[in-house]
Amino acid sequence: MLHFEKKGNGKETLVLLHGFMENSSIWSDMEPHLSENFSLLKIDLPGHGKSEIYGEIHTIDLMADEVKKVLDNRKLEKVHLLGHSMGGYISLAFAEKYPETLKSLTLFFSTYFPDDEEKKQQRIKSYRIIKDAFPHYARAGIPNLFNPNERDILEGKIETALRVALSTNNLGALACVKGMVERTDKKHVLENLEAKILVIAGKHDNAVKTDKTIKNLPDRTNIKSYVLDCGHNGHWEKPAICAEIINTELLRNMPKNLVF
Repeated sequence: MLHFEKKGNGKETLVLLHGFMENSSIWSDMEPHLSENFSLLKIDLPGHGKSEIYGEIHTIDLMADEVKKVLDNRKLEKVHLLGHSMGGYISLAFAEKYPETLKSLTLFFSTYFPDDEEKKQQRIKSYRIIKDAFPHYARAGIPNLFNPNERDILEGKIETALRVALSTNNLGALACVKGMVERTDKKHVLENLEAKILVIAGKHDNAVKTDKTIKNLPDRTNIKSYVLDCGHNGHWEKPAICAEIINTELLRNMPKNLVF
């Protein structure tokens, strides 16, 4: 079973799924700002952190099923689910397979769109370097995930992100990249899910097409979106603001589609 950590004893369970080349430690800056009403369940996804590798490819559905096993182990029947980047892809697959389990779904700097052909080819071309020169791959990519206008301010956070990335098993990372290439369009999940849906995005996100993601959201009263002045890593770039939005939206109501 996947490794996980539990923090807090709030009545509402918030399950946190990290992104690619991350682990459950990425939430540490947000944790002090999250409501005491939350009990946090931080999961290490397959091949990341302290969780084992499950095979040569980690499909998104496989990872969603492994998350469900953790919830079943904890006897959790209703939860709030938040996923960053790759964790968002897994959250969408989870919502498609187990919609009755969710009180809310939060796409955190993620998207429901599949990779376009150019992105798929980029991922496929990365297979060899991830396998044979993973530190170079991480060092080349991590800084580009932050707001380019605040690189000097974020230098410490970038170093933290790189340290987390370099701690990832390269074969685990490779298995996940292969799974991400195969993922499919999940807009229909947002069109049909009855639970509250929250989308938090970055204006300077180089990994996710924020404009496309926000503009094509289904027009439903249960969906709200926020665009922040940051890159791909709101948990490191704007932790207090991200936590405030999560507290507000998942525990009570606010006007929709705000820009910070």
